[in-house]
Formats: sequence, C-alpha cells, structure tokens
Amino acid sequence: MTADILLLLDEVRALAETGLHYSTNPFERARCERLVELAAQGYADRTGLDAGEVRARFDAEVGYQTAKVGADAAIFDTEDRILLVRRVDDDKWGLISGFVEPTESPEQTIVRELEEEIGLYGRVDRLVGVYFRPAELGVRPHGIVSVVYLCSIIGGALRPQEHEVHEVAWRDIEDVAPGDWHHHHELLARAAREARWRTY
Repeated sequence: MTADILLLLDEVRALAETGLHYSTNPFERARCERLVELAAQGYADRTGLDAGEVRARFDAEVGYQTAKVGADAAIFDTEDRILLVRRVDDDKWGLISGFVEPTESPEQTIVRELEEEIGLYGRVDRLVGVYFRPAELGVRPHGIVSVVYLCSIIGGALRPQEHEVHEVAWRDIEDVAPGDWHHHHELLARAAREARWRTY
C-alpha cells in the first residue's frame, strides 16, 4: 500500500513540475505549486524527512521530470562468475553502477564508474537490456531506469573506492543470497548472464 502511495506521489509531483516547466498561466502555475507542496508533504510523512528539505530537493531538479537513469556493468570471467562490489551504502552486493550525468551517454557513465569505483578501465561490449525499478519506501522516492551492459576489462589496477565500495569480488550468482543483493541487481545479473550466452 505504501509503495502504491509513493508511486502516486511520484506521478503527481512529476505532472506538477512539468506543468510549472511549460505553463505561463498564473492560475495553472498556482495549482501546480500546490500539488508540489502536497507531494513534498506526502514524502515527508512517509520518510521522516522534513517537508521543507523534501521541497528543496524537488526545487533543485528543474525542467521536465523523468525517472532517473543509471548505467550498470556486467563483467564475467572464464568461470562464468560476475564481478560484484559490496557497497558502502547498504552493505549489499551489486554490479558496478552509477547515475548518468547530464553530459554523458550511459556507455560513458559505466566506463567512468568502473574507473572511479574500482580503478579498472573498461569497454562496453553489448547492451543487455533496459530495466525499471519503481519508487520504494525508505530506499528511493523516484523510479529508476537501469541500462545494463556486458563489459570487458582492458586495463587498470583493482583499487576499490573506499567511500563507495567495501569489497570487490568475482562471485557465482547462485552463491549470493537473495537478501544480500543491492535492490534489483540479482535480476540484472541473471539477465546479463543469459544475454552473454545468447546468440543473435
């Protein structure tokens, strides 16, 4: 039920922010402002954050509102193990990943993240797929689109970024317990493994 409310708040906020982006009618803008205020209060009530802080975060994101876009790297070794990081933020295992910056393509993002997070130079080989994760209470108030790539390591030295990564390891997907995965990264890892052996 709470997840459904977050999805509703996400949509209301996106519609209102888009209205503010396009409309010059003062009455329409006033209604949209009120909807943004209601969405901010709704998020605050369900997350424990201050409504003013939530509104400030909303105001920092201008223009047409869309889901956030992330890029994820799936790298396998010859034993079909996937390269995973144990993240600092939730102590869970996941693919190397990051949000796409305004000046980047998703391919550029994942090459940058590989170097920043673990010190390796990577190459994007092939698109696995595009996946959607809806808003979740206590995790993220907005939906995320994940663009997943099969990648290869072409250089560098393994150097985990201590502020983001506790540990880097080659793991068999089946050896990572369901509760030890970062959000939907088990789904992404399995999709990548299937895509790795798929013929076109």
